[in-house]
Amino acid sequence: MSIRRIRARQVRDGAAGIASLRDRALQETNGEEEQLAGHIANYSKALPHDALGHVDPAAYAGLRRALSSGLPSDFERIPLGTAGGRRLTNPQAGLAFDLEGPDAQALAIPPAPRIDSAENSGEAAELYWMALLRDVHFSDYETNARVDRAVRDLNRLTDFRGPQTGSKVTPATLFRGFTEQDAAGPYVSQFLLRDVPYGTLLICQRQATVVADRDYLTSFDAWLRVQNGAVPAESPELDGERRYPRNLRDLASYVHRDALYEAYLNACLILVGMRAPLDPGNPYATSATQDGCGTFGGPHVLSLVAEVATRALKAVWYQKWFVHRRLRPEAFGGLVDNHLSRRATYPIDAEILNSKALDEVHGRYGSYLLPQAFPEGSPTHPAYGAGHAAVAGACVTILKAWFDESAPVAGPQVAGAAGRDRVRYAGVDRDSLTVGGELNKLAANIAIARSGAGIHWRSDYTESVELGEAVALGILEEQKATYNEPFYFSLTRFDGTSVRI
Repeated sequence: MSIRRIRARQVRDGAAGIASLRDRALQETNGEEEQLAGHIANYSKALPHDALGHVDPAAYAGLRRALSSGLPSDFERIPLGTAGGRRLTNPQAGLAFDLEGPDAQALAIPPAPRIDSAENSGEAAELYWMALLRDVHFSDYETNARVDRAVRDLNRLTDFRGPQTGSKVTPATLFRGFTEQDAAGPYVSQFLLRDVPYGTLLICQRQATVVADRDYLTSFDAWLRVQNGAVPAESPELDGERRYPRNLRDLASYVHRDALYEAYLNACLILVGMRAPLDPGNPYATSATQDGCGTFGGPHVLSLVAEVATRALKAVWYQKWFVHRRLRPEAFGGLVDNHLSRRATYPIDAEILNSKALDEVHGRYGSYLLPQAFPEGSPTHPAYGAGHAAVAGACVTILKAWFDESAPVAGPQVAGAAGRDRVRYAGVDRDSLTVGGELNKLAANIAIARSGAGIHWRSDYTESVELGEAVALGILEEQKATYNEPFYFSLTRFDGTSVRI
């Protein structure tokens, strides 16, 4: 046997050893599935429901049976609510193995907030205000009267965990991500605004936008049909324009149709195209005789940023289906509507029931349902964790490891009022933007845009980006023995701590 063959086996065995020696996280739920009657706080979309939107107990038992046995035949026996309607999205992904990185079932996220908790009320109130503010441009937040009402309402809550300044929500912190850098500069990351160099092409990031003031699932009958898996007859109507993202509706439209790692591939191409400084540990950052290519060069990072995405998805899919099974926000809106309309009574924390946002939604739509940006509402898989957020965490971690996070991002821009052009950002913090900060903001923009559409909770984002981060760090750690070059990766984690591989 050749020395190379022996060494190759040793490298593979060593990577497997690193993976197998990692601690396996304890999987904990919030107890709602066992403690609350009727599985009212758990995901059941596309299964059959009664007239109030409560899941059929036998159907839910069939879902749990399949998740417990893992048998493909049991998944095929899960009863669905509408013949020819929507099907469940890939629950068996959580059972897949991977050949690198942490095992999908070795990682965990904390128990989700319960519907009887003040934390859940904080998340729900934020979602109702997001729905009411979808068409307000980010640049108008400081002067908009409804934004002011949203800020005052959120500040009344006892356990709202969105970003704040001096323990207060402000127009400048509203709907932003949780890292320190998310607060700097304009709301939208520069990586969603700059042209993308794609070989000989230069791709403008103006996107097809949908008409304003068009929300869905605001009547109980329409809402119930969708809970049973019906496919809506309508699609979002395009307004005939392509624009840079200006508001939550624009960002929600982006994440309705994106390939999950699309934004990070674009960011990578932008960084490579602008010759952004590399991480100091890159062996070719200081080499006098060589450039990177298949290792530590453009082709390497472009493939790596996509490579981590599907592995993060498997990890978060296990959390969704096999651990937490958290209800989607639209389903919680059904509970709120039933409760306030006196059709049923639930153990919902009172703070959301007293939110001023509910009065405004009811005044506009005649119901307390959470208005959705998409006709079909959420996808057909549980809320917690979030696939977009886990992929964001994994891909952004790769980019922060690869490039110098502290490098400045000069000349920041924002979308013009009509979104057809970009204008220079004139804020006092315009010179404080960095590569690392704008990458963190990119992850937040994409993940929170799903909340802006009404289909995810804030904690779906905050916990899942760190889950994706753990996947990416594990992959980098296992790959370190495969390279001939002396190197290290260094980056700042989402929680603000530093790590070096």
